[in-house]
Amino acid sequence: MILARKNLTTQTIPNYFNAKEIEQFKQGRHFGLYRKFGAHAKEIAKEKGIYFTVWAPHANEVAVFGDFNGWKKGDIFLNKRQDQSGIWEGFVPHVHQGDRYKYRIYPRSFRWARDKADPYAFAAQIPPETASCVWPLRYRWQDTAWLKKRKKANHLKSGISIYEIHLGSWKMKENGSSRFMTYREMAEEMVPYVREMGFTHVEFLPIMEHPFYGSWGYQTLGYFTPSARYGTPQDFMHLIDVCHQNGIGVFLDWVPSHFPNDRHGLVRFDGSRLFETKEMHPDWQSCIFNLGSLQVKDFLISNALFWLEKFHVDGLRVDAVASMLYLDYSRGTNWKPNFFGGVENLEAIAFLRQLNQVIRDKYPDVRIIAEESTIWRNVSRPVEKGGLHFDMKWNLGWMHDTLSFFGRPVKERGGCLGQLTHCLNYAFSENFLLTLSHDEVVHMKNSLIGKMPGKEDEKFRHLRCLYAWMYAHPGKKLLFMGSELAQWREWSHERSLDWYLLKKKNHRGIQRLIRRLNQLYIKEKALHQSDFTQDKFRWLDKSNTKEGVLSFLRAAHAQKEQILVVFNYKKRYLKKFTIGLPEAGSFKEILNSDEEVFGGAGRLNPGTLKTKRKKNNGFLFTLTLNVPPLSILYLKRTSHA
Repeated sequence: MILARKNLTTQTIPNYFNAKEIEQFKQGRHFGLYRKFGAHAKEIAKEKGIYFTVWAPHANEVAVFGDFNGWKKGDIFLNKRQDQSGIWEGFVPHVHQGDRYKYRIYPRSFRWARDKADPYAFAAQIPPETASCVWPLRYRWQDTAWLKKRKKANHLKSGISIYEIHLGSWKMKENGSSRFMTYREMAEEMVPYVREMGFTHVEFLPIMEHPFYGSWGYQTLGYFTPSARYGTPQDFMHLIDVCHQNGIGVFLDWVPSHFPNDRHGLVRFDGSRLFETKEMHPDWQSCIFNLGSLQVKDFLISNALFWLEKFHVDGLRVDAVASMLYLDYSRGTNWKPNFFGGVENLEAIAFLRQLNQVIRDKYPDVRIIAEESTIWRNVSRPVEKGGLHFDMKWNLGWMHDTLSFFGRPVKERGGCLGQLTHCLNYAFSENFLLTLSHDEVVHMKNSLIGKMPGKEDEKFRHLRCLYAWMYAHPGKKLLFMGSELAQWREWSHERSLDWYLLKKKNHRGIQRLIRRLNQLYIKEKALHQSDFTQDKFRWLDKSNTKEGVLSFLRAAHAQKEQILVVFNYKKRYLKKFTIGLPEAGSFKEILNSDEEVFGGAGRLNPGTLKTKRKKNNGFLFTLTLNVPPLSILYLKRTSHA
């Protein structure tokens, strides 16, 4: 196609970008690109309209078209700045909120044009439609009280218990046929539920617009656009606002590693590989961001800050960090070493460090979490100590070993006890987040209760122990939606959670257990204050394979605040079982997974239990108690004498 003659050249606003901003953009250090790029309402000579700005350095011409000109391509052309920035800009009058639009890019190297969505659009059509939408982000926030206390709520010495949510399938509305709940409906129904369950935070699977619903958001394309499937950007702001008003923090899943190659998106945006490298991601067949480009790094860091500023989110969970860090990730022999001959992706390391430092400088009270699946060291340690400076790292080693142990028949557990105890050898090497996430209940991996051994009643006992073990173990917590219902089916993004299960006693019992665990985790400092402090954890017995009992102490910073945890992983009821303790004192049982309200048999330890001065397992004092089969007990120290 031969380039069409210009019918209209747009006006420009002098100094829309000032010299400092252009220099920052060239250096990849602007970090607020969303304030200028995209479509912004302006007024020139008393005419209201929209100022369009896009980065396309290898384009020969750039036009904008949409509802406002009858979708005539090659009709309204933008102006290229003469400062070698590669920026095209122009004012179009009589463009209104909600108007759909695209850019028509005429590359230098091709004779045909390509139609692209706006990389900085704040709104878009509902997929599979692909146009961007002019949309302001005005919203009257009512979360001032939350923002004032966010530092404490997000503090690494506070209890952080995250409910991981896929918005489309948490609960669908049934009106003859299923439909998604809107953001505002979720604010009315989901937020009270999360609050009642005692979770401190929610984490939404990627909400940024994605063309393929089945990707769960991990094939992100509209990086500045909350998905239109559930409502407008203001509707999403309302959901976050209501979360905050109810004391619930909001984390967003965020994908800076790769993006899909849909034709209307970032791929070959101006005819060149502007945003991407030459290779495709070997696992997902998607484009890999070019982290060697200063402007691409600026785009991504600006995007992270956008969600923190404009949507008041309290943190980001960075997806697929391992795929970014290793040059040989899933590549077999098809990779090239770095300058020093190693497998480390030096550009990705520099990007992640810069990202975390910029966020820390601007928003010191938010939390950035790495989903890093390998043994890469110092992910959550400062840069000066050789780290990447994330606040927390997913503990996927804990997840694999723990699920492997709990999935074994009881008679085999004594021989693999190290799967549970080994995790404590490295539990304090990072700031770990313990996760039972969506990844563990999809793709033929079975549901959590489906992984448990034995017949139905025994499966519930094991599941109660799994959850109680997770909350007793050092580390912050993350649980995927539906896990609190003990769903038998694997999770599917195409249907609601199985809420009908709550009509059954055992399923209600699991839900009540999760609620109680969250309450205790937040209330008892010994269970959260020292999640990352090694000297506040002490094994009492980690090798008792005869009776099948593990026991340890958790302490708060004030050593006198202690929780004794006892885990019977076998089927034998241990009456008058003795545990050695280093100090004298009294204990009160505050949780027993065998409680009737959780679906158990109600074999409890009422009243106050006192130690006796009697040597036991190398300790000077002994505590006697009853330990039901397949159970976990929490006992709070009430005195030291």
